[in-house]
Amino acid sequence: MPPRLVYDFPMLLAVNFPAWLKPEIIPGLPFRWYGLMYIFAFGAAFLLYRRQIRERNFPMTKDELSGMFTWCILGLLLGARIFATIVYETGDIYRREPWLVFWPFRDGRFTGLMGMSYHGGVIGGILGILIYSAVKRFDWREIGDMYAASIPLGYTFGRLGNFINGELYGRVTTGPLGIIFPYARPLPAGETWVREAAEQTGTPIPFSGLVNLPRHPSQLYEAFFEGIVLWAIIWLLRNRKPFKGFLISIYLAGYGLFRFMIEYFREPDEDLGYRIELIKNGLSPALAHPLLSFSTGQILSFGMILLGIVWLIVAARLPDREAVIRYPENTGSPGRPKRDARQR
Repeated sequence: MPPRLVYDFPMLLAVNFPAWLKPEIIPGLPFRWYGLMYIFAFGAAFLLYRRQIRERNFPMTKDELSGMFTWCILGLLLGARIFATIVYETGDIYRREPWLVFWPFRDGRFTGLMGMSYHGGVIGGILGILIYSAVKRFDWREIGDMYAASIPLGYTFGRLGNFINGELYGRVTTGPLGIIFPYARPLPAGETWVREAAEQTGTPIPFSGLVNLPRHPSQLYEAFFEGIVLWAIIWLLRNRKPFKGFLISIYLAGYGLFRFMIEYFREPDEDLGYRIELIKNGLSPALAHPLLSFSTGQILSFGMILLGIVWLIVAARLPDREAVIRYPENTGSPGRPKRDARQR
């Protein structure tokens, strides 16, 4: 048998972030993929919601549909931005200069609204639904169920925007799914675990002694599970739900559960760390997420799980709980259902 040849050079066991993928759609212009992804997200939710209206001949006109989405998008953006500045901003810049919460410029250049909280967006969106339903006298449980079957797929685009920005990346990994994000925090090669991870993945250590190691693409994990998978589950249940309001609970608990689990692969914000540490192990958050240490996202997601369970119990006992109402065909102008069929 001929001698086996051994080549003594490292092989990179990770994928470099695509060099052609930049946050700006056109370099030099203030149009970013992240903002465009929001438009795609709202568009996907709108189309799925309109599909459900047509399936059931739901008594909502085109103007009412547009108005409702306007209110909900406004509530979502306000809630997401305000919540982000309250929960995730550790400094006091917004307390000293509150107008910066909605000021899209920094140091004389356009940056957009940097920092949005999903959980704040949920709170703002729910308030928008409740207010609009009360004003227009819609059954908010029906409205909420249809939103629950529409929103998750749109959320996928938001996480793709995070991925394109190279932000909210995960912990260091030596597995085959690792990606080297260009804006990830470099780690000191003086630490043993950093050198070992660099050796295992074939990542060269620069002369500076700071190495950018492969990370879990946690944005893509979230896009898949919290977006595509959760949407598929709820969409398949939309005409099989046991009672009105059921899909709201599935959305809240389902998102909370997926997000809670994926947070174990995501590095917590450097300035926040873990909000709860029942057992400290001294390991870097970039390397390991202890089972009994919980990030801000996990705490908020656990609250969503509890809220989903509580609402499931409450909604199952409310009166007027007919699950799927198919309204009579409109006898008036095309595309406009009967107004008197709204309350059931």
